[in-house]
Amino acid sequence: MALARARRERGVDYWPGFVDALSTLILGIIFLLSVFVVVQFFLSQEVTGKDTALSRLNAEIAQLRDLLAMEKGGKVDLDEQIARLQASLTSAESERDRLRGLAEGAGNAASAEGRIGQLTAELTSEKQLSARALAQVELLNQQIAALRRQLSALSEALDASEKKDADSQAKIADLGQRLNVALAQRVQELSRYRSEFFGRLRAILGNRPDIRIVGDRFVFQSEVFFNTGEAVLQPEGIAELDKLATALLDLEKQIPGEIAWVLRVDGHTDTRPIRSPQFPSNWELSAARAISVVQYLIAKGISPQHLVAAGFGEFQPLDAAPTDEAYRRNRRIELKLTER
Repeated sequence: MALARARRERGVDYWPGFVDALSTLILGIIFLLSVFVVVQFFLSQEVTGKDTALSRLNAEIAQLRDLLAMEKGGKVDLDEQIARLQASLTSAESERDRLRGLAEGAGNAASAEGRIGQLTAELTSEKQLSARALAQVELLNQQIAALRRQLSALSEALDASEKKDADSQAKIADLGQRLNVALAQRVQELSRYRSEFFGRLRAILGNRPDIRIVGDRFVFQSEVFFNTGEAVLQPEGIAELDKLATALLDLEKQIPGEIAWVLRVDGHTDTRPIRSPQFPSNWELSAARAISVVQYLIAKGISPQHLVAAGFGEFQPLDAAPTDEAYRRNRRIELKLTER
């Protein structure tokens, strides 16, 4: 009779719906931020790879420029050497002509011819040196031309790489934008199905004091399903799970297959330690209770891919006060429809 009187006095409570909508909005924002961080991570990896390639190309270009400068310096030295050789050659030819004139004028032909032979040999040697120097200059010119062609090819490759990098960044930005839009649509769809599911559960389970809605979760007191210190489902809890399974089976048919969703079953205990042969700690007890609920729902036909069991022990209390009422509130099973 006290329960019936509590139902009459309770009236309409809009607060759970408002909390449900607000938590859904916050969940969507957090999810979008996570996606943005993932896209930024992959974008930074792509840009880092491009920067490494560009740095390598710039280093090769700098090396080629240094080599080109050295080759140009060598060419200048050879040009100077050729100029000196040509000046020496001109001087030798002048000396030869002078000696021939002297030989003709003075009649000392033997001495003049000897000097002329010596100058001719020197002139031949100078011509050979000049020919070798010219050959080296030609070789350097060919090497410089090859270096210039290689430098031009590297510059074109660098330009192509920069253009490709810009195109890749544009594609990544476009992909990230489309991904954000698609994920936002999926979040909205899942939020709609969550609201419908919670609405049906609320209608099926009724206004029981041991079943509450907290944010985006249904909260069942552990006493609905289990005896103290046990993880075996009781008949009253099985009846409530049958109602839940009916709603879940309808939900599985309605939600499109491309939406990744799960019903997470969380087990919680109070802060008082448990030490039994079966459950050495509250971790084991809370996890075993969540697993019992999940196993029963699977037996009723719910796909295991849409179920998750989690044990939180005593570490997520709703009320930290050391009172019997706080202990009772903290011993609970929570259901949350969320993304996988």
